[in-house]
Amino acid sequence: MTFEQLDERFKPLHKPTAKLDHLYEGCRWAEGPAYFPAHRALVWSDIPNNRILRFDEATNEVGVFRHPSGYTNGHTVDPQGRLVSAEHGARRVTRTEHDGTITVLADSYDGKRLNSPNDVVVRSDGSIYFSDPSYGIEGYYEGFAAEPEQAGQYLFRLDPITGTLSIAADDMQRPNGLAFSTDERVLYVSDTGNKTMRAYDVADDGTLTNSREFAKCTVGGFDGFRLDERGHIWSSAGDGVHVLHPDGTLIGKVKVPEGVANVAWGGYKRNRLYICATTSLYAILLPVRGAKTM
Repeated sequence: MTFEQLDERFKPLHKPTAKLDHLYEGCRWAEGPAYFPAHRALVWSDIPNNRILRFDEATNEVGVFRHPSGYTNGHTVDPQGRLVSAEHGARRVTRTEHDGTITVLADSYDGKRLNSPNDVVVRSDGSIYFSDPSYGIEGYYEGFAAEPEQAGQYLFRLDPITGTLSIAADDMQRPNGLAFSTDERVLYVSDTGNKTMRAYDVADDGTLTNSREFAKCTVGGFDGFRLDERGHIWSSAGDGVHVLHPDGTLIGKVKVPEGVANVAWGGYKRNRLYICATTSLYAILLPVRGAKTM
């Protein structure tokens, strides 16, 4: 069974007959999917293999987009259609320009190197938020072992006008995946340190307030996630994709045979959910579309 319905509110969000497509296998740790509508293509990270892969939706072919990749983890697409990436290896956040050149957006805070940027999201005003846990410097599997220079594991915000980097939140053990609500008034962030997801109110100037626990993962832990256009959160978990109602209730699951790390919406209708799960890339068609603020 592909779906598990736990609440009647999950019924309009899935089709019981929909098939989980297994698109690719051969990764060591698949993460960070990002979709480009104009190219009908998805890129994602294979972190330990130090590469970014690319899935062509028109041909179903997979190729290497970039190798070495700096042990990239999370990716997103900014309002101008450029790839923004969190790199474990170089401990930085970068942007791939339309001509293929790479611009470094952030690699230090207060004169000290970042830990290992993990996941990233761009608000419609151009501000960039990214998580900076220490996973990439704790060994050589997903980066390079090193002593942390930061005093903690923070959520950062990069101002789009001044370029100033500031700590947006410092109350999580290991901040990880993040996504905005459909109106960008709430920022959700997974904390893999205690297997929870937190929510923050977002002010007009980008500051975060009213930190609270939004949900707790029941199998494994929350990692990366995205919202649909109705405000539901489709999050990675140990047994597949957990679907959370906007009130935080777990209402259903997409069952996946591997632990899931992250998801992204794609397809020409924006209703195909791509799923990065340990060694593989999966996808499933749904009756609901992904939110535009992804």
